[in-house]
Amino acid sequence: MKQDYVISIDFGGTKILSAIINSSEGIVARVKKATMTTDTKKNLPLLITQSINELIMQTSIPESSIKAVCIGAPGSVDPRTGIIGLAPNLGLKHYNLKDEMQKYTNIPVLVENDVNLAALGIHGFGEAKGLSNVLVVFVGTGIGGGLILNGKIYRGASFIAGEIGHIHIMDNGPICGCGKKGCFEAVASRTAIVRDLSKSIRLGKASRLAKLVKTKTRIKSKSLLDALIAGDSLTVKQVAKASETIGKTLAGVNNLLNLDMIILGGGVIEAMKKYTMPTIKQSFKDFSFRDSAKTTKIIATKIADESALWGGIELAREFLDIEV
Repeated sequence: MKQDYVISIDFGGTKILSAIINSSEGIVARVKKATMTTDTKKNLPLLITQSINELIMQTSIPESSIKAVCIGAPGSVDPRTGIIGLAPNLGLKHYNLKDEMQKYTNIPVLVENDVNLAALGIHGFGEAKGLSNVLVVFVGTGIGGGLILNGKIYRGASFIAGEIGHIHIMDNGPICGCGKKGCFEAVASRTAIVRDLSKSIRLGKASRLAKLVKTKTRIKSKSLLDALIAGDSLTVKQVAKASETIGKTLAGVNNLLNLDMIILGGGVIEAMKKYTMPTIKQSFKDFSFRDSAKTTKIIATKIADESALWGGIELAREFLDIEV
């Protein structure tokens, strides 16, 4: 019997991860590329198209068997039109990624917020399967969220629901990519951790990351993990501070929603969960309304960066009414 597939693509501030996938075979092949942060409007469709072509060449799966290309994009997205309203970390505003992609492929293209897509994958195939009310939060270059309420993805009146990274948590705080001051992601994302670390190092504080700061080398989650393992006190302090903020913010959200589960992912959690999760859980407990928190489980996702890939299957089912 002929198998059908979708190509799922998850991109953010550092990478584009693509895969051919269906519900019976799982991930058949994958391709990973670095995100180009210069002239994103021009380069992004080309990089995604290259990934699609590489996957087809790797697998020899005919294009006719690929029923959709499902793309997870950071920022606000209208999945009906494929328009990215604002992706501040990539400099995209009112950008119709669906229309741009359809210039390069005849396969139907769907675009969804990246963490919404991950939430769909986690709810359909991961740790949240069968649960009714779930929050998925990814901590990386920024901080994004996806909400499952009453068993369905909740997008809000104008498809902005889940933008937990832009909750205001600090008066006169650091400037966020969205232009406002004191947003959650401006205080507790990897970008924020690295910014504060770099500032302290430039002021003379000792750290094993000093060389990377001086050479202006991009500090990724792996470098932060290496510093934590080595007991670098400055890194330990900054990661703990961010983790406390994450737990406190999640407590506030859960006091409102009283969720079954909160699932954390993204580069910061995946790389450093041994160091972040205990502090996040304790901070969550400290700032929670007791009866709200006692039934809410907080975990790190095990399917990690694959969650959005699995989410493509659910997105194609919802918008194209297809099963793969």
